[in-house]
Amino acid sequence: MMDSIRIDKWLWAARFYKTRSLATEEVGKGRVQISGHDIKPSREVRVGDTVVLWQAAVKRTVVVLGISGTRGSAPVAQTLYEETAQSVLERAQAAEQRRLHAEPALAIAHGRPTKRDRRDLQKGLNARWSASIDD
Repeated sequence: MMDSIRIDKWLWAARFYKTRSLATEEVGKGRVQISGHDIKPSREVRVGDTVVLWQAAVKRTVVVLGISGTRGSAPVAQTLYEETAQSVLERAQAAEQRRLHAEPALAIAHGRPTKRDRRDLQKGLNARWSASIDD
């Protein structure tokens, strides 16, 4: 039985990343920490270590419960770690925040307005908000 394994291999086996090379790349970019320290992909992880990782701007904090060098099914992979209660709460709050405050640029249905659209918009604004006495 192993008592430690490379972090990139563990992240891949625990199904946080689809490929081991992707896990290695994410660790190299500083998106994975062990006990609050930036690490290299070759860093060994042991049972009881606290791993913090960012996936698509979502922070997850997990405690290592098991070591495996092979990638198994999702139910098996979930036995290798346990997400902290604080992390689950923060992820839920972040999801709610994203739901309530969507990115304004994503709400534009047809992209940027054309020159004609801008003129029409401007014409409507000038007529409605004009401060001139001539009207």
